[in-house]
Amino acid sequence: AFPNAEVSVPEVEWNFWMSDDEMSRASPGRMQDLFKNNRRVFNPLKDRVATHKWDKEVGKGIVAQGTPGHSYGHTSYIVSSGKDSVYLIQDVINHAVLSVRNPQWHLGFDQDPVKAEATRRKTLDWLAAEKMPIQSFHFPFPGRATIEKGADGSYREHIIG
Repeated sequence: AFPNAEVSVPEVEWNFWMSDDEMSRASPGRMQDLFKNNRRVFNPLKDRVATHKWDKEVGKGIVAQGTPGHSYGHTSYIVSSGKDSVYLIQDVINHAVLSVRNPQWHLGFDQDPVKAEATRRKTLDWLAAEKMPIQSFHFPFPGRATIEKGADGSYREHIIG
């Protein structure tokens, strides 16, 4: 649909999925299938792929933030315009209630569940402190919320309707 478009992929994620060494170590089943599928999708686009680094602006007002665990190069984005910002949280949280209220729960589709939990806790702490709204495709429509941290260390989501 967009023959001249450049595809921008987080550098850590790209290097992982395109590494023959990593692919040779992939466990049978899901991980091997993920390597095959990523390469099936990206090989025809290789000449148009540019990579971007974490903690750098990838477009005007868009900063990539490393949030590894769901995948090794998982990346979320802070989108800002003027004094307003929203956090595109991606797969740091996978359910509006379960992942927020139980950040210690490990999910079967996280590639590194221990790292995913650490990232989830760190990200939820930061979002609660910053009071930055999030946008999540795993939340009920319209997918916007804020995160609050309770005195007992628990987290709560507040859906913005």
